[in-house]
Amino acid sequence: MATTTAVTSAADRSATALGDGSGVWNSHGPPGKRAPSRTESVTVALIPAVLMLGMGLWGIRRENSMWRDESTTYQVAHRSLDELWHLLGSIDAVHGLYYLFMHAVYALWDGGLLALRLPSVLAMAVAAAGVALAGRRLAGPRAGLAAGLAFPLLPMVQKYAQEGRSYAFVCAAVAWATYLLLGAVDEPRRRTWCAYAAVLSVGCLLHEFAVLVLLAHGAALFKSRVPRTVLWSWARAALGVAVVLAPLALISKQQEAQIASLEPPSGMELLRFGILVAPGALFACVRPTVRGLPARGPAGGLRTVDLRTVDLRTVGLFLLVLPSAVLMLVSFFHPLYSDRYVMYSAIGLALLAGGAVDRALRALPTVLVAVLVVAVLAGLLPAWLQVRRPEVHMDDTNATAAAVARMTRTGDGVLFTPWRRREGSLSHPQEYRGLRDLAQAESPRRSGTLWGVELPAERIRTRVRAVDRVLVLSDPPSGEEDGPENAQERAKRDVLKQNFRVCAREKAGRMVLTLYAARPGLCQGRS
Repeated sequence: MATTTAVTSAADRSATALGDGSGVWNSHGPPGKRAPSRTESVTVALIPAVLMLGMGLWGIRRENSMWRDESTTYQVAHRSLDELWHLLGSIDAVHGLYYLFMHAVYALWDGGLLALRLPSVLAMAVAAAGVALAGRRLAGPRAGLAAGLAFPLLPMVQKYAQEGRSYAFVCAAVAWATYLLLGAVDEPRRRTWCAYAAVLSVGCLLHEFAVLVLLAHGAALFKSRVPRTVLWSWARAALGVAVVLAPLALISKQQEAQIASLEPPSGMELLRFGILVAPGALFACVRPTVRGLPARGPAGGLRTVDLRTVDLRTVGLFLLVLPSAVLMLVSFFHPLYSDRYVMYSAIGLALLAGGAVDRALRALPTVLVAVLVVAVLAGLLPAWLQVRRPEVHMDDTNATAAAVARMTRTGDGVLFTPWRRREGSLSHPQEYRGLRDLAQAESPRRSGTLWGVELPAERIRTRVRAVDRVLVLSDPPSGEEDGPENAQERAKRDVLKQNFRVCAREKAGRMVLTLYAARPGLCQGRS
């Protein structure tokens, strides 16, 4: 009898830790059983965060490479606050909050590439913890832990965890906003709704397309048939987020020339989206554990009800599909889409994976589940290695700067075509020291721009003719026009063709460096 009692007690403890085994999870614990402990919550959040930290630190330097958007972060974060404010008034206001944060980071620690990327690694670790806790609220500790562990394993998550841009921070905000939303649905309180609105507002100020997660959250609540009072509370919180975002949206609308190079989604982008959604749809076919929300029974005790049940599959699928699909659809009429703008959709995929793993552990032998997990990890390994290589991006400003140092000598002229390729010289001034920027009329800092202001076409021709050697940094030929600066770009090409000969050509990533000389005998390297 004592043995039977002990076994029953152990089973009860196990059910409490992993859900009650009936397919229903209550964040307050099943009736008659203790609520999950704070230690359990910390464990569920901490293990994925540590894994994400390890994956983010692995190969964080990416062979000492830095792509042009990271270069922008680096050079803008090193401007003074007055210069930064001047810049945001004309361009890149959408990243203003992130730039201010990175300005503070570099003011405390000017740690180069590590200081550039470490904040993103930490932000993604915070996101992993948020994913795990959201999964726990939806389907119990085991599903939450599985979702939190799945999140760092996604190649796209590892990629943006190692980028000196705002996307990891946005992902963290979306993960924790989702967790807070579920908490507000479980126990509607003003402070929880306010926290939800505040966290999501910060995410939107870091990048305005985080606002699309409101569509996913609202659709999930509507499909789950939560009470009207909950829907109204969510609507008020969403309105608060919109009010906070509105000034930034108006400013960025005036600066949308910055994304004029975006095009409607290509077939390859649609294929990538399909490849991301396909495993999520497969995971959604596995019915996960769901949890009922608490309500008071007749005797005042807690009972589990289905009226306000929010299913993990619903939340996961809407997060995975809706933000990207809406942005893509809009982009067929007004191009705005880039997959990094909505990379937080990976949260939905991780939640779906966590639910599928949880149910698989209930239905299949543990050994078989372990074999399947190992097979998946082996399949992901090549992608993990690839995202840590310089080739993950089209360019590498570090490699370009090294090539500039090899190919030039003091007094040489330099031209950037298009003018945006001046970016690399701003984050690597040492390698460009002693070179003359022949097209620049006003520096980026002075003009409050990212890449400076260029001279009129005739002035560029005159200045280029006055030097003996010119190094040209350009994109590969594409035949595309480059906006309103085409007169200057044509002047650069024409004067070089008419007055110079090619000495050497080298590629650094996709960047092409071409050294020109006015006459034979001037093609020697740096002196």
